[in-house]
Amino acid sequence: MASTLSTSLLLTVPLAPLAGALIAGLAGKVVGRRGAHFFTILGVLIAFICSAYVLAQVAGGARYNQTLYEWMVVGKLVMEVGFLVDGLTAMMMCVVTFVSLMVHVYTIGYMEEDPGYQRFFSYISLFTFSMLMLVMSNNFLQLFFGWEAVGLVSYLLIGFWFKRPTAIFANMKAFLVNRVGDFGFILGIGLIAAYAGTLNYGEAFAKAPELAKMTFPGTDWMLITTACICLFIGAMGKSAQFPLHVWLPDSMEGPTPISALIHAATMVTAGIFMVARMSPLFELSDTALNLVMVIGAITALFMGFLGIIQNDIKRVVAYSTLSQLGYMTVALGASAYSVAVFHLMTHAFFKALLFLAAGSVIMGMHHDQDIRNMGGLRKHMPITWITALLGSLALIGTPLFAGFYSKDSIILAVEASNLPGTPFAIFAVVAGVFVTAFYSFRMYFLVFHGKERFHDKPFPAEHHDDDHAHEDDKAHGHDDHAHAHAHVPHESPWVVTAPLVLLALPSVVIGFLTIQPMLFGDFLKDAITVDAAKHPAMASLAEHFHGATAMALHGLQTLPFWLAAAGVFTAWLFYLKMPSIPAALDRNLKPLRTVLENKYYLDWFNEHVLAAGARLIGMGLWKGGDQALIDGAVINGSARAIGAFGGVVRLVQTGHLYWYALVMMLGIFGLLTWQLWPFFSSLMR
Repeated sequence: MASTLSTSLLLTVPLAPLAGALIAGLAGKVVGRRGAHFFTILGVLIAFICSAYVLAQVAGGARYNQTLYEWMVVGKLVMEVGFLVDGLTAMMMCVVTFVSLMVHVYTIGYMEEDPGYQRFFSYISLFTFSMLMLVMSNNFLQLFFGWEAVGLVSYLLIGFWFKRPTAIFANMKAFLVNRVGDFGFILGIGLIAAYAGTLNYGEAFAKAPELAKMTFPGTDWMLITTACICLFIGAMGKSAQFPLHVWLPDSMEGPTPISALIHAATMVTAGIFMVARMSPLFELSDTALNLVMVIGAITALFMGFLGIIQNDIKRVVAYSTLSQLGYMTVALGASAYSVAVFHLMTHAFFKALLFLAAGSVIMGMHHDQDIRNMGGLRKHMPITWITALLGSLALIGTPLFAGFYSKDSIILAVEASNLPGTPFAIFAVVAGVFVTAFYSFRMYFLVFHGKERFHDKPFPAEHHDDDHAHEDDKAHGHDDHAHAHAHVPHESPWVVTAPLVLLALPSVVIGFLTIQPMLFGDFLKDAITVDAAKHPAMASLAEHFHGATAMALHGLQTLPFWLAAAGVFTAWLFYLKMPSIPAALDRNLKPLRTVLENKYYLDWFNEHVLAAGARLIGMGLWKGGDQALIDGAVINGSARAIGAFGGVVRLVQTGHLYWYALVMMLGIFGLLTWQLWPFFSSLMR
């Protein structure tokens, strides 16, 4: 096997989706709908085939780390475009391109009658290009370019239905919250560039031991800790960690295909990937790792609670994403970076599957998203039903399914950690198992089993759902009359169900097939750095691992399995057998439900405290600084002073010759008097 990779091959991977995006976006009217989906799908297909070939070569030992283009040199700081391809990059390339390919095919059916068909295909291909540039970068400059590009395209996609006020609010919210995270991110990059003197990963990592000995100027803070926390703030924004998670549930305002792409393979995984890539830096700061672990634990548990009370099918899956991102972040804090990216990979498949299955249900339900209006869809939508069941089983960590291997590895890694936040993190990830199983199968049972409630629709759609349904119906050619009356659900066309089947396969088997090389082999060895003496999580995992089959059999005897089973049983009991129980709990625990419905009042706090404070400061700067000081004192004040001076000068500049002659004579007389005064005064003595 070759020891290095072809530059042309690697360039093809991001440029093929970019070419498809340009064709669909700039020549959409020329190529039409068929041309738009043909060229974009062809571009992503080429990228996936090339990525799979790269993965095979990387598995055989090939590596690549070269500069492709030197953009600018400022002093000793070199700004360049380059690729770093190792096991971590190759895995991410395959995940991004495969999930994106499935989403592209699925979009043909889901967006069939949408007037923005070509525009949507252009956006999702551009999204794929941006994410590929991010994961393939070998320097911080290109990483930041990809980071901001995925943020920009997500803004366009979340607000794709731009005539709807809720979509405009959601994409603006996502944009602003991510700016908060990105401010920290660019500060972290700036600190590394300033003190390491380079933007190249390899060179910066080589200087990491020197950075670990420095303190932040003027403080006793360790420089490496400050830089890592700043970088993690960026990850908190992109990967939706508490408290910068508030944008992610609202991103459901975009069409379902982009919800799948954002939540599974792009955008939210960027932060997890970045921290894993920065492992040589994070390993030098236990303070930063402890913060990462605690933030991840809060996100994993408390976002799961919010999933329990959601009635919009997409929002249930969205809060599931938040919780699972918390699990990945906890693993990063435990220095189990390879476990975090392993869960990133398995999660990408089953989460894309669940989102696309939710979209299939929405189509079958004539764009009603309220799970209380569903029930009994199993016999009407058999392919969607079985694939959604497989995705749910993977999500809750059923032994032998993909999610089991990655989620259980996270729990075991956290238990072996020795950071101060470990006890809380253990509680959060273990309790989260029950919560995940409960809300996942609550949705599953309400949608696919029980009484068929869609004939009379006992529950009115919530406000945001109603807006979405109305706009979505119009986009897909459904009128209000059809939406308001009873209907019989139907299975989706093959362009929708085929991606579900193809995503269900890795959701079942990918964990079993890849756990050994990814966690305990050499596949990620040169991509991730772990100080085993200080952080023994991975060493402990390796000591207790005896094969994928043995791990699954042992998993049947562990607490997480029984908690997951208890969650499934409780959901079955509450929503199929004894629905009076959740109704009674809802009445008796009204204050708690109110807190959950208001999402812990974080949106209220952001709007009424942070945003109001920012508006107050802005108003003060505008009124006091801009209007009073700059406009009033400096600009208008100087104009008034000059005007006043001119008014005085005008009294002298009359334009009359006799006046000028008189002034000249008086001036000469005064000058002579001044010059001759000493002479006359001496005579008078």
